Parts: sequence; structure tokens; C-alpha cells
Amino acid sequence: MAGIAVFIDGENVSPDHAGAILRALQPVGAPDILRVYGDITRIPRWDAHPRFRAIHSGVGKNATDILLTIDAMEAAFAYGLDEIVIGSSDGDYHHLATRLRESRRTVIGIGEAKAPEAFRTACTRFVTLQPPEKTPCAAAPGPDSGISDLDLRLRDTIACHSQNGSGVRVTELNALMRARHDIRISTLPERTWRAYLSARDTLFDLDPRGPDAHVRFRKAGFVRQT
Repeated sequence: MAGIAVFIDGENVSPDHAGAILRALQPVGAPDILRVYGDITRIPRWDAHPRFRAIHSGVGKNATDILLTIDAMEAAFAYGLDEIVIGSSDGDYHHLATRLRESRRTVIGIGEAKAPEAFRTACTRFVTLQPPEKTPCAAAPGPDSGISDLDLRLRDTIACHSQNGSGVRVTELNALMRARHDIRISTLPERTWRAYLSARDTLFDLDPRGPDAHVRFRKAGFVRQT
């Protein structure tokens, strides 16, 4: 069957590139497999991106490279997928890319500018990731009148993960707040982030319901009261 599988070396590619990787895949189509590999203790921020399935590769030397390669080959031959995406800037993956292309698979490499030429040319095409444009993190919580500590932590999380002012996807907010502040909305009266944000429309700009709905914070709402 035709299909797409994505394998990311999470110890080599920063989770700050997660959004850019998903955007690069849009012309190709929705992936059937979307995984990120690494020693789970070394890639904790990847857990904040729920669309990626984190695979613990262990702590041995080259453990991530080996497991990723095994799974990519299995996906290509056992599942009959015909497009394989390899996310890394590590030149060692050029052997994997070469073997997959020999089997008439399309191989898309995604990595930073430092990726060696051998890996780039082994791929059918290579997408170079640009340094992520981050919005500076908001200031630490302060004595804002009428604004709770949780509101400030939400502002901080949105500011740190928003790119080009787009805000944060609402479906990812739960994982981001757990990873950054150990806060679970299920323990609060509102039970969901949409309910919480909707009740604070002077502080947060919330998109209508939908899988790609984002939330941004309103700067004017967080102006310090003197």
C-alpha cells in the first residue's frame, strides 16, 4: 500500500523544529507513522508535541540510530510504505537513505544546515530547517492586579512556544502545561483548556473550535496595574 512514515532522531533534532517539520510534510500528505526516537530522559520536550509518538531507544551507544534504522526498514518492506522521511542532521543515516532509494522508495531528509552532503545527496530531496523563530518568553509572574498565577503561566507557555505570533495549538496546550509547569487542567473546575480560556477572553484570543485552533494571549490584558 502507498503511505508515508516519518522517523525523527530526537537526540539530534530539537523539538523546537516540530512545527516546521509538520509544515514541510503538508505538500506530501498526512503521515501514517510519525515517530521520534531517543533516550526518553534526554528528549523530554518532545513529549509536549502529542502528534509525535516518542519511542524510547535506550541508553546504549548508537541505540537511537540503530532502532530508527530497523523501524524505517520494517515500515518500508513489511508495511509497503513508499515514502520515508528521516529527520536528522547526522551523516550516518546516508546508508539508510541509500538503501531505501535502491528499493525505489522516496526518501525525504529533514535536518539543519550542518547536515553532511553525503546524507543530503542520498535522499530524494532534503529540507533544510531554519533556526526556529521564538517569541521571547514573557516575564516571570508578578503582581498583576486581577490576574492569577495560572494566567501568567499560560502567558509564559504561549510566548515561549509561539512562532511568528501564531500562538499555540489548543490541542497541544495540555501537554505543554504539564511539561513546563506540571499543571493539569483536569484538576481544575473548568476541566478543559477551552473552557478556561473562553472564560478569560480579555486575556486570551481563542480560535473557534477545530483541530488546528490556536490560542494567543492579549498583551493589553496583561498590562500591569499600578
